[in-house]
Amino acid sequence: MEKKLKAIILLGAPGSGKGTQANLLAEKLDLYHLDNGKMLRKKYSNFKPEEFIESEGEKYYFEDEKKKYDTGELSNPFFILGLIKETIKQVMESDQGLVLSGSPRTLPETKKLMPFLTTLYGKENIKIFFLSLDVKDSIWRNSRRRICELMEHSILYSEETKNLSLCPFDGSKLIKRKLDTPETIEKRFEVFEQETFPIVKYIEEQGFEVNQINGKQTVANVHYDILKSIIPS
Repeated sequence: MEKKLKAIILLGAPGSGKGTQANLLAEKLDLYHLDNGKMLRKKYSNFKPEEFIESEGEKYYFEDEKKKYDTGELSNPFFILGLIKETIKQVMESDQGLVLSGSPRTLPETKKLMPFLTTLYGKENIKIFFLSLDVKDSIWRNSRRRICELMEHSILYSEETKNLSLCPFDGSKLIKRKLDTPETIEKRFEVFEQETFPIVKYIEEQGFEVNQINGKQTVANVHYDILKSIIPS
């Protein structure tokens, strides 16, 4: 297969706007948005007792992983990896490009996922962005973030969106997630610093360029900065 499809990876702290930007890019560039959070919420809302997924030669049980998710911990990276690979293969079969928000999140996952993506898309077709945000802004944004009832689009809190009551993507009601409390968000940020931030160095060592984006900007300005690196002027 000719490696002409794009794979875009959005990295960043909780609340940096990964989900919002991925939705915009998916619409703009006709990409499939692989949203880790949405994928996990769907799996965790409907699984059978003793259900598991096998990844890297091990079995990972949904019940065990959901307990971690509910307390702000990261799921086992190879559990996530198994779900992601399964989804990406389906996307490739539909001849569609891809944008990932929230993955990879750990170094072990990264070491397995990047070669997998490179084989499918080609290194030259993988674009990586890091949306920077400090812990204070992360807590402030996430504790005010909402998702829509229909498709669970994540709507980043900002001056542009604070008065919205309906999702701008599908028109359904915007609601607040129970997990988005300051305590849980602070723990997620700590986990991000320990587990996710180190993968940026590793990715760069593998010859990929990681484009740094100021995530504190408005949604429109962040989107513009990302597009400048994807679409030649």
